[in-house]
Amino acid sequence: MEQYIIKGGNPLVGEVEISGAKNAALGILAAAIMTDDTVLIENLPDVRDINVLLEAMESIGVRVERLTRHTVLLNSADVGEVCVDYEYIKKIRASYYLIGALLGKHKMARVPLPGGCNIGSRPIDLHIKGFKALGAHVSIRNGFIIAETDHLHGSHIYLDTVSVGATINIMMAAAMADGRTIIENCAREPHVVDVANFLNSMGASIRGAGTDVIRIRGVEKLHKTEYSIIPDQIEAGTFMFAAAATKGDVMVKHVIPKHLEATTAKLLEIGCEVEEFDDAVRVVASRRLQSTNVKTLPYPGYPTDMQPQIGVTLAIAKGTSIVTESIFENRFKYLDELARMGAEARVESNTAIITGVEKLTGARMSVPDLRAGAALVIAGLAAEGETILDDIVYIQRGYEAFEEKLRGLGAEIEKVDTERELRKFRLRHG
Repeated sequence: MEQYIIKGGNPLVGEVEISGAKNAALGILAAAIMTDDTVLIENLPDVRDINVLLEAMESIGVRVERLTRHTVLLNSADVGEVCVDYEYIKKIRASYYLIGALLGKHKMARVPLPGGCNIGSRPIDLHIKGFKALGAHVSIRNGFIIAETDHLHGSHIYLDTVSVGATINIMMAAAMADGRTIIENCAREPHVVDVANFLNSMGASIRGAGTDVIRIRGVEKLHKTEYSIIPDQIEAGTFMFAAAATKGDVMVKHVIPKHLEATTAKLLEIGCEVEEFDDAVRVVASRRLQSTNVKTLPYPGYPTDMQPQIGVTLAIAKGTSIVTESIFENRFKYLDELARMGAEARVESNTAIITGVEKLTGARMSVPDLRAGAALVIAGLAAEGETILDDIVYIQRGYEAFEEKLRGLGAEIEKVDTERELRKFRLRHG
């Protein structure tokens, strides 16, 4: 079993390059199925979720050619199967994007109920509501979502709650429905906009992505395109908080600063210096940080995917902070692990009260989910002594070359899978 071993106490210093956005890439790869022409996608992150989805797509007949680590050619002309195998899909939640894409193009989809991180309830009722409004018959049988129709038609759809997944899924299906579709109370996240831009580059007619109302005029056919995925705002934010927690000085490169405004605002509040450039941000933490309060909200609010990272940072800040999680109810599991390092926090319903301590001490911990895992790595980097993290497969789902990028900033971290490698690390790092 692979583990991370970390020797903490070094400030992170230097430059780091951010990869393509995983959450955008998952939607874009699914949408690529909707044309018979060849599609070129660049800036694709090389992470487990992406590779699993590509394997699932190959299993239904998509021709996948990896030109480089981050560039892929896709051709879906031979897709004859609209049933996706459970073995692929149990590993990633974003499998549900294949429903909207297959339904839009082939008017039928049979996809297993999705897997992913256990961070709380993420029902797909809004997806089903949208598909039904577009004229599909949807049922759940034997663990599969089955959506089929003879004819998709435009509709006026109001989402009861803001949902990134439902917004993207309905948008894909509606892109090839007859007539006009209006989706209200949409998610506004950058990856929603990126999927819409990708579909438009293939000939779709989607307007309003990035606002709470998206208008779609269905088209009969989509065509080839070449497209580069936006930078990953969550990976960028993770490195920004890693700089803050370790009292470092890091230039985070290849980002869109506008996408990071909520994260930047909180870093400034707790006492960091943040300098913005055209496609980079620099974070400097030269003194002990201050407490703050934060509540997760849909974009442009503070992202739920950045909640564990700020929680870990506040655990060593001066004073008491209140962190309110309004999106996913199980997102505080990392605090149980953090307590092993000496953190002081208690959870009441959807709120964590975190009282900062002078220092954390290294411990052995288990990673509960993707973003919590990245946050516990930050804790290990900031702590005194040695930290070992188990179950790092969660982290590999969404962070490309995480330990390599951190080592480039001066971190003492390695991925090991034997006792011998563990001993060698200890000998090297004293």
